[in-house]
Amino acid sequence: YSVSLVGPAPWGFRLQGGKDFNVPLSISRLNDGGKAAQAHVGIGDVVLTIDGISTDGMTHLEAQNKIKACTGNLNMTLQR
Repeated sequence: YSVSLVGPAPWGFRLQGGKDFNVPLSISRLNDGGKAAQAHVGIGDVVLTIDGISTDGMTHLEAQNKIKACTGNLNMTLQR
């Protein structure tokens, strides 16, 4: 499913995983009342794309930087 969070940051979630950890990027934590929680993002949801870019092969830091670069809206494709 796709989610579009209206910026600016903070987005209200924490990432875990990445290519450098050999596990898919996923949501590890949500802030109560945060933008991600309001958009019904779930803990454990796998992040497939960030702003249209596939997270396949992305390290944790690359994903963080990609999210930080989204100042207006943050568009992600997630998998439950």
